[in-house]
Amino acid sequence: MREGPDIARIASLVGDPARANMLTALMGGAALTASELAMEAGVGLPTASSHLAKLGEGGLLTQSSQGRHRYFRLAGPQVAAMLESIMGVAEAAGPKRARPGPRDASMREARVCYDHLAGDQAVAMLDGFVARGILQREGEDVAMGSAGPVFFADSGIDLSNLPGKRRPVCRACLDWSVRRSHLAGALGAAILDRILAEKWARRDPESRVVRFTPPGRKVFEKTFLS
Repeated sequence: MREGPDIARIASLVGDPARANMLTALMGGAALTASELAMEAGVGLPTASSHLAKLGEGGLLTQSSQGRHRYFRLAGPQVAAMLESIMGVAEAAGPKRARPGPRDASMREARVCYDHLAGDQAVAMLDGFVARGILQREGEDVAMGSAGPVFFADSGIDLSNLPGKRRPVCRACLDWSVRRSHLAGALGAAILDRILAEKWARRDPESRVVRFTPPGRKVFEKTFLS
């Protein structure tokens, strides 16, 4: 047997259609119950429980208990980034599952990717940050640029309060719909928190879509895109 990470084991966990649907449902960052994930996967509760046990043993999910309910989440942003990358390959290679047009357009424009913003708006934001020297990028490595600290302070993002050692401040995450990278990491999460806290946009309760209000879109674009 070759030494190194067991790619086949992780691929087999993600490759089952029911488990893939469960993992995709958790990409919004929220915790869901086994019953909710069974509905997402289109399987019965006993089958869902078996799938969830395998995903947990494989290190892709974590669970917590509250009262009589068990709640499941993705094990972390690294798992979310892997799923987003797989979605990008699936989008490019096809075939594609049919989805309603308007919802698909909204997903492409702005959505949650675990805990940060993804979609057209997010890719444009990262491009703008790099062009203005706010962030620096070399390949897929993203770091704070010389203009970054002042810009984010003026934009209401306190860099000193971002999580430190366990998570990178800036990270590129491949966007499946655009097939280019958006901003992840602690900074990406902080920006999405700011967008939602200011009510420039709201989460769609039925999906990962982030819907900007007309005034909110203008403020967001003025703050982070211009």
